[in-house]
Amino acid sequence: MDEVLDERKRKILKAIIKTYMETGEPVGSRTISKYPDLNVSSATIRNEMSDLTDMGYIVQPHTSAGRIPSDKGYRLYVDELTREKEAEIAEIRDLMIEKSDKMDKVLKQVAKVLATNTNYAAMVAVPQYKGSTLKFIQLSRVNERQLIAVVVCEGNVIRNQIINIDEEMDDQTILKLNLLLNTNLNGVPIQDINLGMIARLKEQAGSHSGVVADVLDAVAATIHVDEEDMKVYTSGATNIFKYPELADTSRASELISTFEDKQELADMVREEMGDPENTGVQVYIGDEVPVRTMKDCSVVTATYELGDGMRGTIGIIGPKRMDYENVVDSLKKLKVQLDEMVNKKT
Repeated sequence: MDEVLDERKRKILKAIIKTYMETGEPVGSRTISKYPDLNVSSATIRNEMSDLTDMGYIVQPHTSAGRIPSDKGYRLYVDELTREKEAEIAEIRDLMIEKSDKMDKVLKQVAKVLATNTNYAAMVAVPQYKGSTLKFIQLSRVNERQLIAVVVCEGNVIRNQIINIDEEMDDQTILKLNLLLNTNLNGVPIQDINLGMIARLKEQAGSHSGVVADVLDAVAATIHVDEEDMKVYTSGATNIFKYPELADTSRASELISTFEDKQELADMVREEMGDPENTGVQVYIGDEVPVRTMKDCSVVTATYELGDGMRGTIGIIGPKRMDYENVVDSLKKLKVQLDEMVNKKT
């Protein structure tokens, strides 16, 4: 049975492995003593390194006074790293599921309140993440021919990507790729990842450049808004029957279909959110409305922001003779209140 390492020995072993992975050179006690979180003397570190050598976690090459990690040391490091990241990812997932359920309920209620207060139709688009920054990337083995890349971005957006590999990778290689990716990409806005950066990463990855390319594909996918990702809640569609100019059977039928299908509404939201200038209230009248079935309507929208790069859209659809003052006031109030409503303690 392996000996139990105390906290100081674990920190020293971790420092040795990280330094060796960065430099490829045997690591001495003087180098380790410079780590700010250790705060112990070189003599103490030498004693601890001697114990780690006796326990088989590090070895001393015969040509050097420094130490390098053994397979046993790498195994402990990789196992602990994996446990830490898996626990963090599980915690993020649980938090996001809870937050997502809460947000869905709030946004459905927002649509209902808007429709009731204005006597028009209302829509609310679930916020999407824009300008996301990478938090961390974790590569783990699934089996001999597959890895899984877990990409976590600002706002705790998670993307999993299965990567097929031609030959089995050992723990040290996976560890090197994790260090390469995280050292270069953590804290980097995704839109700042350019061809030059990708080329350098692939060159440093050597024969494993294909894995790096697949991971970067997963990174790009975290900011791609798919059709199924864009949720739009609607309420009050039947209010349009209250207005004779919209109550014509064919027109009303097309409008109702638009509210039921929601695809054209999602396209409108996507187009609006793609314009960074659209941060306040927007009014579209008649032919200005980007939805084909709403050319006899007016649409008033507002973009709301919930922090961490999250932006969504709330909107009112009604006749051209709608009470614009009331609608704009309602949207402005909701725009201010929405952040508090979503984030208040339960």
